[in-house]
Amino acid sequence: MPGRTTVLVTGGAGFIGSHTCVELLDHGYDVVVVDDYSNSSPGALERVAKIAARPPVAVHEIDLLDRRALSRVFDEHHIDAVIHFAAKKAVGESVELPVEYYDTNVGGTTALLRAMHDHGVHRLVFSSSCSIYGNATKVPLTEEDPAGPTNPYATSKWLCEQVLADTCRHLPRLSVLVLRYFNPVGAHPSGLLGEVPRGAVPNNVMPYLARVAAGRLPKLSVFGDDYPTTDGTGVRDYIHVMDVAEGHRVALEHLVGENGMRVFNLGTGQGTSVLELVAAFQRASGTSIPYEITGRRPGDVPALVADPSAVARAWNWTTTRDLTAMCEDVWRFQELNPSGYPN
Repeated sequence: MPGRTTVLVTGGAGFIGSHTCVELLDHGYDVVVVDDYSNSSPGALERVAKIAARPPVAVHEIDLLDRRALSRVFDEHHIDAVIHFAAKKAVGESVELPVEYYDTNVGGTTALLRAMHDHGVHRLVFSSSCSIYGNATKVPLTEEDPAGPTNPYATSKWLCEQVLADTCRHLPRLSVLVLRYFNPVGAHPSGLLGEVPRGAVPNNVMPYLARVAAGRLPKLSVFGDDYPTTDGTGVRDYIHVMDVAEGHRVALEHLVGENGMRVFNLGTGQGTSVLELVAAFQRASGTSIPYEITGRRPGDVPALVADPSAVARAWNWTTTRDLTAMCEDVWRFQELNPSGYPN
């Protein structure tokens, strides 16, 4: 047990953030959350407290760009380390709203780094993305493969990594772990916590599948069937959100005694096409999922699959949950929470 280490989780009410809060609480950490609820719900944090059987986490509803409010959070709590999730994350939306994505994702990161420095906090786990690899010429991808972001979301994450690398060179005491995770899906196995996207049609494929299987949407749109893949649809490395949460908790343990910035992929190393995912979800839900092929989305790429061997060597850690568990957990959450979290 790490004792009473206090972790600030930005975007802690979001999909990955809320599951990571559960993981941290289950392992004895104290948690402080900053979230503006622009793409999340306070209901997620109520579920976090219920699952962890701990008092509700300390929550501050602020925008990271509000530097005075952010500084007050650090004044109020003795923060030992930070996990930074807060960001806009939809590829298609980023193409339409590039300035907003750079403002929120890059500006929020620089504001956080300033607050950490001003308050003597030197440990950070940064939520990055496999999307920075862009149109990869090979799979699986290692951390040494070149970046080539193809959309503003991916570019914003890549720029954040550059900011962090430069800041580590400037501040030798800073210890940063950058986790480039692939496609997080799934839900907490209790069925109490999962992904609740805003809007009528989700941007991500798994909650989209769940709503079609539940009869809330008529059919799934499959964006492109002319990619150079086995069945023409995009291939991704889907990773269970609880594995992602566990990876962030393990990362915290490896910040102590290390300086500078290190980068790791988080993934399973297994690629799954959209049509293969549809078939897996049909088996898990026992329902038929109608779909239609539509045009490619701007900024999408054919295949992104991780080589997770570096983190396995460094931490003796690997993912443990397979595609069946991912689909079954999503379907359980959908059945128990047909309209998401209560308002």
